[in-house]
Amino acid sequence: MDPVTSGILVLVVLLTLMAIGTPIAFALGGVSVAALVMDRGMGELTYFGETFFNSIASFGFVAIPMFILMGAAVASSPTGRDLYRSLDLWMGRLPGGLAISNIAACSIFAALSGSSPATAAAIGKLGIPEMRKRGYPDGVAAGCIAAGGTLGILIPPSVTMIVYGISTETSIGRLFIAGAMPGLMLALLFMAWTLIACKLAGGYSTPNPVAEVAAQVKQNIEGNMKALVRVLPFLVVVMGILFALYGGVATPSEAAGVGAFLCLALAIIVYRMWQARPLKIIMRDALRESVMIMLIIAAAEIFAFALSSLFITQTVAGAIADLEVNRWVLMGVINLFLLVAGFFLPPVAVIVMTAPILLPIIQAANFDPYWFAVVLTINLEIGLITPPVGLNLFIIKGIAPDISVRDILMGSLPYALCMVLGIVLLCFFPSIVTWLPDAVMGAGG
Repeated sequence: MDPVTSGILVLVVLLTLMAIGTPIAFALGGVSVAALVMDRGMGELTYFGETFFNSIASFGFVAIPMFILMGAAVASSPTGRDLYRSLDLWMGRLPGGLAISNIAACSIFAALSGSSPATAAAIGKLGIPEMRKRGYPDGVAAGCIAAGGTLGILIPPSVTMIVYGISTETSIGRLFIAGAMPGLMLALLFMAWTLIACKLAGGYSTPNPVAEVAAQVKQNIEGNMKALVRVLPFLVVVMGILFALYGGVATPSEAAGVGAFLCLALAIIVYRMWQARPLKIIMRDALRESVMIMLIIAAAEIFAFALSSLFITQTVAGAIADLEVNRWVLMGVINLFLLVAGFFLPPVAVIVMTAPILLPIIQAANFDPYWFAVVLTINLEIGLITPPVGLNLFIIKGIAPDISVRDILMGSLPYALCMVLGIVLLCFFPSIVTWLPDAVMGAGG
């Protein structure tokens, strides 16, 4: 069977398995094993175990469960509540300020947790009911949280950036710092649209009842200031981790281990989480997400091995490389491919499967690999708030089951367009990505 036919058959079977609800890792692994056995016989299975375990044997992957544990410690504590309350104190009185403060809270919590689902869940549980209580439309309330949650995979420290760095053998520290400015840019674009949406819907500049007594106002301010003080140690830990990475003081795995320990210790000390049950929940959540991601990485590596063995990868890469088109047209085709892939697959799976294939192509077209990492990540962010998989949409639906899926989707789509605008801006102004890494770590690192 020729590579093109094999590729189409593998893709159809994979999509069919995912459509009927097969977990991503099992779908990738099952299709890979079936393709290898059908093409080369049962003897090919001797390489399955070796490839599976070798794919996750890299020391760099230690950073993934450590950063996930760090995020779980933050997500399982009341940090999101305190962050939300403190930002509401400063921004809540602006027109549409409560929605804007939710996006700011998502941006900061994304840096603390490194997880889009955790960000959407932690801030959404507090923000969505409060916005609805104060009269915000359901679409605005749901959309700003769903979109703000996507920043978790871009703003450092980001698990997906670690996976990209290991898959492409690029500097994880440089990838982290490359995502900082684009993350801020997207947050500002989200805030700008939120302000416009709130203005169109009539404002919302009085988050607190006008008749609220002065004593209650003072009490709220004091409580919110205390909440801010409780959040600050976690922010200091994140800043320390980033400083250690950018300054070359520690490797990503070392920094992640220290960060996980400190965030766990802070959660215990600051929020008095002494009991076994909350600690058990933190460990359980971290273990579940770590195993899921590592299984996807291992299965995706098997999938990539199968595609390479069947010469599907080489055929596709050769076809793309042979396209006699302008490099921006080539980048447009790649972006469209990544966008469609993000509709169906989680970010980690897309990165492991496609980054090693696409990296030589984009480098041959004279694109910066760190710039491409950010563009790739934003494409995958769009997939988190668009059907059919749209993980953040389902999280918002779980938080607010009485909001219709249509309202959640319609509220989220303008933010997806903001991300498309962000990609366009990065194409015209690539220094948004490259300037800070070059300034901190030197050019060409």
